[in-house]
Amino acid sequence: MVRPHMIERDKIQFNNPSFPLMATTTEGVSPGFQRLHWHVAMEMNYIRQGSGYYLINGIRVPFKQGDLIMINGNDVHRAFEQEQLVMDVILFEPSLLAVDLKYDPDILRPFREMGVSFSPVVEGEQWGSTDFIHLFKAIMDEIMDERPSALTLARAYLLQFLALANRHLALSEVPLAPVKHRGMNAIKEIIHTMEMNMAYPWTLGELADLVHLSPSRFSALFQQTVGTSPMDYLIQLRLTQAVYLLESTELKVIDIAERCGFRNLSNFNRLFKQHIGTSPSDVRQHYEGGTNFVETVR
Repeated sequence: MVRPHMIERDKIQFNNPSFPLMATTTEGVSPGFQRLHWHVAMEMNYIRQGSGYYLINGIRVPFKQGDLIMINGNDVHRAFEQEQLVMDVILFEPSLLAVDLKYDPDILRPFREMGVSFSPVVEGEQWGSTDFIHLFKAIMDEIMDERPSALTLARAYLLQFLALANRHLALSEVPLAPVKHRGMNAIKEIIHTMEMNMAYPWTLGELADLVHLSPSRFSALFQQTVGTSPMDYLIQLRLTQAVYLLESTELKVIDIAERCGFRNLSNFNRLFKQHIGTSPSDVRQHYEGGTNFVETVR
């Protein structure tokens, strides 16, 4: 089997490409399956319920109910759930505010200088946080309800949010030490290569070689950024794909195991039970009974 090359990042598909702003609500993060990812779009999350933490550029960022999280475009991040998590998510691309940048070049500073002059968290009990939460919810309401002039108002509320963040949230010092840019790019490239070629029999040495690092240095950098070792993350990716194939196809279990990079069925069954908590056949029975298994383990 030929060793794959590194590839480019994913792209977010907005419902309206001419107006790259979208909003959604998510419930829970399936244990072990929240993939490390990044995108051009900037992201804001409001924690409705529960608690957990993000890994953002290798930095652990805890959050709890009532907090707002801001994530800059192209920052690699991954969410972990500690209690039953419900959060609202807003994504927008900088191009949405291209005209406004002409008149206020600093409007995106709260994202562009994240970890330098701004903290990624607006805590719920923080002074003035109610203003930001109100504006966040106003954006969500306009996008979700689709009333007349909803897009105009959503964009206006977003501008107000950013302007107030510029005025009130800048810090003299942020106690963060993110992974350096070069190391972050290396992890981005490796993650996408693993995702798109998970059936390839990767070794730690091969993955490290792709980014011209020693296996020990690569492992340490990966652990800091992703929160788990390279090979454990690869297993998580493979098992995630296996669950999807069990629920969406009629392929035999042994064929799914092979497609997902497992070299024998007994090893696949053992790892599946260890990480998912049940057997592949049980997952298929859930699906055939009309239940999405991944939703049941959130």
